[in-house]
Amino acid sequence: MRTIGIRELEDIALGATLLGAGGGGDPYIGKLMAMSAIKQHGPVNLIDPDDVPDDAFVVPFAMMGAPTVLQEKGINGGEFQRLYDIVSTFYGKKIYGLMPMEAGGFNSMFPFAAAAKLGLPLVDADGMGRAFPELQMVTFTIGGVSATPMGLTDEKGNSAIFKTITNKWTEELARAVTLSCGGAVSVTLYCMDGKTVKTYGVKKIVTRSEALGKAIRNVKQQEGVPEENFLAASEGYKLFRGKISDILREVKGAFNFGKAVLEGIGEYKGQTAAVEFQNENLVATVNGTIRATTPDLICLVDTETFIPVPTDAIKYGKRVLVVGLKCYETWRLPQGIELVGPRYFGYDTDYIPVEIRSKGGV
Repeated sequence: MRTIGIRELEDIALGATLLGAGGGGDPYIGKLMAMSAIKQHGPVNLIDPDDVPDDAFVVPFAMMGAPTVLQEKGINGGEFQRLYDIVSTFYGKKIYGLMPMEAGGFNSMFPFAAAAKLGLPLVDADGMGRAFPELQMVTFTIGGVSATPMGLTDEKGNSAIFKTITNKWTEELARAVTLSCGGAVSVTLYCMDGKTVKTYGVKKIVTRSEALGKAIRNVKQQEGVPEENFLAASEGYKLFRGKISDILREVKGAFNFGKAVLEGIGEYKGQTAAVEFQNENLVATVNGTIRATTPDLICLVDTETFIPVPTDAIKYGKRVLVVGLKCYETWRLPQGIELVGPRYFGYDTDYIPVEIRSKGGV
């Protein structure tokens, strides 16, 4: 166990935004929320998942909805206690600790704010190793874990608890309520014991986020070419370097849908690229040829600072590096590809690993 304070939080937010693959919401508001909670209640204890007792009751906390709405709507602070009360009353169990559900910008910070306010430790694991747009898209679904009973509350105080027959039904019903509540809500789902966390969770995701954040922050202080330093630290594959020439974005069904079009710069001058997204970046093409697809991570980062650019922050004229990162190994299993592969999102292509796609192999 170790403690997470303000400085660590800065690096975690930065690294998690990269792992969010464009989604999970802008970390800025979530970071301020978590910092305020830590200043008021003290640092958060981070626990290695292997140190969690098998019978411990672990509860993930997250925000659900379109990232753009999350940024504008926020929370009022009472959601943490309401979710705690919903879960502890329904299960009749004492909560051992909390856990993030994904490594996205806002959702990497939300559980820290909850843990600080509730005085509970945070387990260093999640269910994605990145961010995905739908609730059933977690490694726990592959392991047969139910998303429900699931607690949901909005900033006005409306609350609900779901019990569904499949995790896909959880997504459908909770998304409908999210829309009725203004497009963003706070949720707790996939409540589980410590043994399940260790068996199916993506371990040490907070630690990895922190390490990536430190690397991004220090990339220009190291010897060598900054871009090469960044790619080495992130274990990323360079897909394109360009300027945003067009951005199409719309909110549908509590999701951000869109497409960013890029004009090549530097060695890519005269070439074009496009990145399509549903909250998270799903497919990247260069000159019309696919270079990366979900479940591998497609990330846009500033060409000078290497700070990740979420989908809701993409702007015309922004110069970015498009980078592909390998996804968590479980997503490459047949069950993982069926759950989050390109065909699920309507793309007529099979999944091919980014290390092959990025080099032109198809």
